[in-house]
Amino acid sequence: MKLPRVALDTNIIVSAHLSSHGFERHVFDLALTHKLELIVSPAILAEYEAVLRRPKFGISRSHITKSMRKLRSVARMVHPQRELFGARDPADNRFLECAEASRADYLVTGDKRDFPASWRQTLLVNARELIEWIAADLQR
Repeated sequence: MKLPRVALDTNIIVSAHLSSHGFERHVFDLALTHKLELIVSPAILAEYEAVLRRPKFGISRSHITKSMRKLRSVARMVHPQRELFGARDPADNRFLECAEASRADYLVTGDKRDFPASWRQTLLVNARELIEWIAADLQR
């Protein structure tokens, strides 16, 4: 069975680290346990780590280090070759670039307004929508 291929916006990663409950945490856990194929790029990994280390979140350095190590070990790295301009915030284009380069099924974000509804073959969804759409596949 082909795993759903997903790119995760940084707000999903941060939410998953701030709460042990919720759809964002569930999506993150599914990626860490190889029930989703997590796709990242070097720019995305750098952003995850930089944002998680912001003092306002109060996440311990050791927890971030351990989490990033695990994330790197399960994720598939892509190196986008095309610069894209589809997101409202230019910094968010890195997620579209990653999704396109990997042919991701989903780009999961907490703020869908920042992105087009879809990008090529990739659907833009929030964490709840992803869980609802793939729940049947996860039962198998």
